Order: sequence, then C-alpha cells, then structure tokens
Amino acid sequence: MQFTKMHGAGNDFIIINNIVEKISKEKFADIASTLCKRRLSIGADGIMFVDNPTTEGDYRMHFFNADGTEGEMCGNGARCICRYGYENGLAGEKQRVETLSGIVEGIRIDKRNYRIKLNKPTVFERDYPLEFSGKRYDCSYVELGDPGLPHLVVELPGFQDMLEEDLYKIGKGLRSHKMLAKGANVNFISFDTQGNLSARTFERGVEDFTLACGTGAGSIGFALIKKERLKVKVVQVIMPGGILSVELEESDKGYEDIIISGPTNIVSTGIILDEELNL
Repeated sequence: MQFTKMHGAGNDFIIINNIVEKISKEKFADIASTLCKRRLSIGADGIMFVDNPTTEGDYRMHFFNADGTEGEMCGNGARCICRYGYENGLAGEKQRVETLSGIVEGIRIDKRNYRIKLNKPTVFERDYPLEFSGKRYDCSYVELGDPGLPHLVVELPGFQDMLEEDLYKIGKGLRSHKMLAKGANVNFISFDTQGNLSARTFERGVEDFTLACGTGAGSIGFALIKKERLKVKVVQVIMPGGILSVELEESDKGYEDIIISGPTNIVSTGIILDEELNL
C-alpha cells in the first residue's frame, strides 16, 4: 500500500489514494489507529483516504483521527490534500473537495502554500462559559459545516507560561465537558502586549495538543471578529507549528466565509509494510 506523509504547519497526516488501493471503508478506522501510532508505526495526527467523488467534488476526502474515529473535516488536512490533489492530477489549481461536512474549496497560491474555504459556521454561541475544576472559563462555541465540527475558543491570557500538565488537564477537561454533546476541540488563545495572537489546540480524536489546527484557527478568527474583539478581516494566528492566516469574507448569501491560508510540506512517500495491520 502506497502512502504520502505531509504536514501543514506541523499538523501531520498520512495520505492514501484509495482510488488506486480500493480499500473497504470498514477498514479505515483500524488502518488509522494502527498507522498513526507514533514510534510504533508511521505516526501522525490523522489519516486521509482519497476516494472518487460522490457529488460535485473533484474527489472525496475521508478523514480519520489518530484514535480511529472519523472526523467531520480537518483544515490543515484539507490544505495538504489540495496540494496532493493538484500534484497527482486529481484537480486543478482551484478545486472542490468532498468532506463529511460538505464541500471545501481549495486554491493553490504557490508550490507550498494553499488556501481553503472552510465549511460555513452552522452554530455560533458568542458567550458559552464553562466551569471545570472549580474555575469558570470564558468560551465561545463554533460548529463548522453539517454535521458540525465543534470548536471551543477559550481566552486564557498567558497560557504559554503555564506548566504543560496543568494546561493539558484543562484542555482534556473542557474537550469532553458535560455541556458539550459531542465534545469539542479546545483552542486556547492569548494576546501579547503588541497585540499578537497566539493559540494552542487540544484536538478531539488526537486527545492531545497538536502543533497547529486549521479549523481551530478559522474558528478563532471567526469568533473574535464576531465578538468585535478584533476589528480586522484578516487575522494572523500564531501556533506552535507556524502561522495561519484567517480571512472572513461575505458570500452572496450574506454568510461569512472563513478562508485559511498557510504552508504545506511533503515529508515522504513510500510503501506501508506494517505487520500489525489487519487488511
């Protein structure tokens, strides 16, 4: 089985062309949980299977988290798969990718930089305070697409200076909070004295912090602009793996379109020989 390893701002993925491999979808979860284990296999935050389109897309993206659960969509994954689609002749410089949450539009900026239009926000709770371990956290809640990909945006000044284990406990606690029916990705944000915006995301399905989260960056930009915490239409979100640019545009239907831009990197290609796979 052939694979490609990529990352977008440190958010890393395995890509398998299922148009060629023709693997039964029933096996996707097992393949994901096996291959994404770091040190024991290739290792990644998630895996994407490229398949034939079923509606009006150029191709379909099946996204699975590292724990084998299927994800609605992944922003950095979509940027990476757009580069994969372009360089492997599946689509042109402008493309439409089918995801569980709907169509994602991608555009090639240059060889390594891609931008995508995320699934539109379908749920937005401007103020969504949650309590964990006796402390109240000021949150906003966003769902992208339908079924919605859930994100919490949590303003936590100075989170960068917290002990790793303390921040992990908060992220893990809010990720599966009883007030969140299907859990959520948890995005901690903080502004420095110059107004620069830093973020770190505890991702559902990875069950840990990742170096970047595309849909997280998009949800952060959307929430802050809607709450008028920011007066701009383009937001630079600094994540541990790199900087993602988030832009809000009005569509002809009056909805905000969230566009994220950033780098991609092809790490390796090769053949999977993992003897733990049950194919």
